[in-house]
Amino acid sequence: MKKEKYSIIKGSGCYIPSQKILNEDFLQHDFFGVDGIKLPKTNQEIITQFKLITGIKERRYVSDDFCTSDIACFAAKEAFASSGANPELLDYIIVAHNFGEISKVNHRSEMVPSIASRVKQHLKINNPHTVGYDVIFGCAGWLQAVIQGNYYIRSGEAKSVLIIGAETLSRVADPHDRDSMIYGDGAGAVIMEACESEDSVGILSHTTQSVTNELAGVLRMGKSNNLNYAGEQLFLKMQGRLLYEYALKIVPKAIKKSIDMAGLSINDIDMLLLHQANNKMDEAILKRLFEEYEIKNIPAYIMPMTISWLGNSSVATLPTLYDLLSKNQLENYNVKKGSNIVFASVGAGFNVNSVVYKVPN
Repeated sequence: MKKEKYSIIKGSGCYIPSQKILNEDFLQHDFFGVDGIKLPKTNQEIITQFKLITGIKERRYVSDDFCTSDIACFAAKEAFASSGANPELLDYIIVAHNFGEISKVNHRSEMVPSIASRVKQHLKINNPHTVGYDVIFGCAGWLQAVIQGNYYIRSGEAKSVLIIGAETLSRVADPHDRDSMIYGDGAGAVIMEACESEDSVGILSHTTQSVTNELAGVLRMGKSNNLNYAGEQLFLKMQGRLLYEYALKIVPKAIKKSIDMAGLSINDIDMLLLHQANNKMDEAILKRLFEEYEIKNIPAYIMPMTISWLGNSSVATLPTLYDLLSKNQLENYNVKKGSNIVFASVGAGFNVNSVVYKVPN
């Protein structure tokens, strides 16, 4: 049989910040609604309900001396260590994020130079043909960068691509908005390389949608819920109910489409790595996905979760999850050779994507 070119994950890495922020750390916050009126429930009641819905018990925040490019670089170094790849031979560095470089003292986004350029400089890569650029695509950004990297490799444009997802959401979270408890910081990275194989391997299929009607602003930037908040800083705002409602309608069908395109069925899928914004929503998406195949009994351990202790770290969620799995750091899970994995994410924009990946033997 003739060999074809595929994109495979050669190595991975992640950076999980050291600051552990518990739900109880929000007990002293003053929470307001979107109308600027203080919420009538006690903080203990708000936190208890929040945990029941989201499944989040804690999240991680970066220390004051680190920014997005720093933690992106840490994850990249781990990916190089696990892959054995030579940084000077990289063709592309693609960094997914949404808020640029935000320091502890300056909460305005710095988008110039790009995070990819900063990472390349931090890594001391001298090769001018290593091209770096950023992707802004909501929480679906890292997976969209993977799709782009796959195109470069399959076309022969590239042999080696570093793809990073990094975010410091703690610095754009409104301390007076209960949704701020969802967000965490972190970074994850993979190195994708070209592989010639007679059998289908690596990225088998992918699909992407941008639903920009009434959903374009489901995640946006806005002023603090506290009308007396000093300063002009804008914070990340979310229409949670609308996001939940449409994610359940759109994401399962997008995942099924990618599985169909790969010539597989849901019974061929060993793991679903889903972007984790809300435990209840992810479980509902999984249930809807199996309903698409008219299957009621969902296999145990098909959807590994980290949201309970990492929260929603946006573009860092999927690469961090994959790295932990590949290094056997999640109980009851590991990445087996020859297994089929689905990556899927949904985020601001309203952007949705899904990738089917077969682990090389």
